[in-house]
Amino acid sequence: MGKHDGLRGKHLVWDWNGTLLDDTSAVIGATNAAFAELGLEPITLERYRELYTVPVPKFYERLMGRLPTDAEWTLMDGVFHRHYRSRAENCGLTAGAAELLAARQASGFTQSLLSLAPHRDLIPLVRQHGIAERFLRMDGRVDTSTDGKSGHMVRHLAALRGVPADRVVVIGDAADDALAAAHVGARAVLYTGGSHSRTSLERMGVPVVDSLEEAVAVAEELV
Repeated sequence: MGKHDGLRGKHLVWDWNGTLLDDTSAVIGATNAAFAELGLEPITLERYRELYTVPVPKFYERLMGRLPTDAEWTLMDGVFHRHYRSRAENCGLTAGAAELLAARQASGFTQSLLSLAPHRDLIPLVRQHGIAERFLRMDGRVDTSTDGKSGHMVRHLAALRGVPADRVVVIGDAADDALAAAHVGARAVLYTGGSHSRTSLERMGVPVVDSLEEAVAVAEELV
């Protein structure tokens, strides 16, 4: 495939947690560690996938019946990231992810990585998995905001320079990925292996798939 074929194809913006990184068990473990600090009951994977939302304080509100106070949020967020970091080191990539990224790059298509994970934690972990060179750009969160991905997506696309939104497909595991895509006029494909149940993903009105291979295939077919 030549350069011009690649320019005609879709630019994929990949999510990290729960999409390329198979870290759902680490997220549940770290979430329950954070809950324990406030005396909350542990949560199961099924309940997590039904209730999870961004911004994360709203997720805690669904569980607690109220928004956490600023002090509670600071405590839980700190505990979560501390426990998550230790667990994430043992997480692998989602099945087929490395091969998909490599094949796509070899074919001349472009892709980038956008995550709400702290940038300082994200980049070393992506490099550790040997896939950093697959992306034109990698962006994690650089502030302490609890906002969703929409504003982050605007900045990401602006930094990519020359990639029009109508050529972009976001592949992620959360409703927020679809919202961020719509915010910039891009498309989205949502993957069921991460933070949300299929039912909650289907409410977003975008294609929902059960594998990353299917996600890439569907992304290329989107007008």
